Amino acid sequence: MASVESINLKIKEIEDEMARTQKNKATNQHMGLLKAKIAKLKRQLVDGPAGGGGGGKGDGFDVNKSGDARIGLVGFPSVGKSTLLQVMTGTFSEVAAYEFTTLTCIPGIIRHEGAKLQMLDLPGIIEGAADGKGRGRQVIATARTCNVIVMVLDASKPLTHKALIEHELEGFGMRLNKSPPDITYKKKDKGGVNIVTNRPLTKLSEETIRAICKEYRIISADFVFRCDATEDEFIDVCEGNRVYLPCIYVMNKIDALSLEELELLDKVEHYCPLSGNLKWNLEGFLDKIWKYCDMIRVYTKPKGQDPDWTDPVVLPRNKRTVEAFCNRIHRNMIKSFKHAIVYGASAKHRPQTVGKDHILEDEDVVQIVKKV
Repeated sequence: MASVESINLKIKEIEDEMARTQKNKATNQHMGLLKAKIAKLKRQLVDGPAGGGGGGKGDGFDVNKSGDARIGLVGFPSVGKSTLLQVMTGTFSEVAAYEFTTLTCIPGIIRHEGAKLQMLDLPGIIEGAADGKGRGRQVIATARTCNVIVMVLDASKPLTHKALIEHELEGFGMRLNKSPPDITYKKKDKGGVNIVTNRPLTKLSEETIRAICKEYRIISADFVFRCDATEDEFIDVCEGNRVYLPCIYVMNKIDALSLEELELLDKVEHYCPLSGNLKWNLEGFLDKIWKYCDMIRVYTKPKGQDPDWTDPVVLPRNKRTVEAFCNRIHRNMIKSFKHAIVYGASAKHRPQTVGKDHILEDEDVVQIVKKV
């Protein structure tokens, strides 16, 4: 496998060719092909090419997942990530006024709304992290496993830092605050590439789709487009390793700003202003994290006793069936499951007897009845 330097050189050559190429209908197919080639080369960088610097797992990066959700703090060096972790979780991460104080991944736990949230203080990302500079690869590989990304930005520094970090994360196949394109992709043994569109494709031609398929050696497959997809979105579907994560942009050190500057920052989407040093707006920040985690709390009720209000079972909103609830408590519980008695918003009458496919809502109370 090629080294990091040779892959970066190939990417640079293709990017230069893209810059030289005029954008029009005649060159669309060629541009799509070049984008696909770049995506393939970047995937080689993520997987860690042989002989490249900065490969392998770093000490302190393989942190065990604990709690109900994982929140990763990413940002440039010295923007206040460690101070924020210390204030929020009470975990000590070395804090100093110079860059690259944190060199490994430091975990901490926050309790909020009865749930345990694991917060990771990741080392500072520098430009070129996706190319293996600094400890960028390990940092971003750990960030991919998080439920929510918190991008910590220094409010007194230019907003271009936000675009730079976004570019590094995009290079690693992370898509922030985006939903996956509605494209169904099914491989076949024979029959060639079939394209079905439910709406007109204005940004993609059939020739471009076939050219990208050829680059990925997809010879026979069915594609169903239910959205007006772009070339990049189609490449994401072919790659199949993209992670779609919610992201909160935290503007730290707002104590150094004037009111007019704060009003300007208010126009940034998904943002949360705070000051880690002065402990301003930490509650608002926690509420925002909980909202972006998109989880529900379900309380257990032993037979003949009151519900346990202190320790809820926390489930992601897209997997909130009674079966998922049982598996969260113990994986063998579903084998002896007979039915469940549910109290709360999801019950049509209280209590309601339900099966394992019943969908639960936030703050429901569930009593499991086992087979005798």
